[in-house]
Amino acid sequence: MATMRDVARRAGVSAKTVSRVFNHDLHVSLATRERVEVALRELNYVPSTLSTTFRSGRAPVMGVAVPDIADPFFGALAKAVEALAAVHGMSVVITSLGEDPAREPAIVQSLLRQSLSGLVIAPIAGDQSYLGVWAGRTQLVFVDRRALGVVADSFTEDDHAGARAATGHLVEHGHVRIGFLGDSTAIPTSRGRLVGYRAALLDAAIEYDESLVALGALDRASAAAAFSALERLEEPPTAIFASNARVTMSLVPVLRSDRRLALAGFGDFPMADMLEPSVTVIDQNPVALGTLAAQRILDRLAHPRRRYRRHTVLPVELVERASCFPAGRRS
Repeated sequence: MATMRDVARRAGVSAKTVSRVFNHDLHVSLATRERVEVALRELNYVPSTLSTTFRSGRAPVMGVAVPDIADPFFGALAKAVEALAAVHGMSVVITSLGEDPAREPAIVQSLLRQSLSGLVIAPIAGDQSYLGVWAGRTQLVFVDRRALGVVADSFTEDDHAGARAATGHLVEHGHVRIGFLGDSTAIPTSRGRLVGYRAALLDAAIEYDESLVALGALDRASAAAAFSALERLEEPPTAIFASNARVTMSLVPVLRSDRRLALAGFGDFPMADMLEPSVTVIDQNPVALGTLAAQRILDRLAHPRRRYRRHTVLPVELVERASCFPAGRRS
């Protein structure tokens, strides 16, 4: 099997130059690049993953840690990381963090012990200071939620603006009894969306009613229970803002019933546009989040001294569909 030194001798360059060409360094001249690429093809050179790990102290692997890989949002995000990593000859290890914040440190640190080159993480705990000892040796990029207790890059969505737009859209359809259905305000995304929901009510001079806020919707069963609590109110809501895609999907049976309930959700999901009625959503673009996070890891590995913006907030977009209709009328 040919080695990097064999390629260097064939091309008449140093082994370091071969490495730079193989890793797509743009500072290699075109003529030199062509000679090295010819030598790579002629010798059928394949880099040794093991030797790469020994030289850098890191495996050519990215980790992805998200609350639930079965969630359409996080599944699409992880797939985007995989796609970009594959282009650069890296593999990806994915894990779900679950619902218990206390388990996050153990799960994440178990992943990091594999000497990853970088980790994309959507945390569930309220403190990531345990990652301080890892930040100097592994590239950490947070997605969906910012890091707390550790300095790291992050890419998040505009939760406040998205929730405000979705709730405002329901208000524009004449709804004043708008329920908020979510998981937990201990989660930063949900907290920001609740603030956006309240801001839209304030914009419309609608008094905030705490009884219309139902939390604890962590899965289909608990979401159904939370929604039932709203239905039992003396004046039940005529519309619902669902704070994430899992909650929205749990309401699909309600949409298909005869109940007059308008719905807007935060986060698109597969077949949302094919349901009857189709579901109005705030589109978060998880593919962009995953791609940006993976690219940031690659950039920091290639240019460790370069300065980058630590926190980037991506805009979100209201996608209007049939599930929002005027109060008092079924679509």
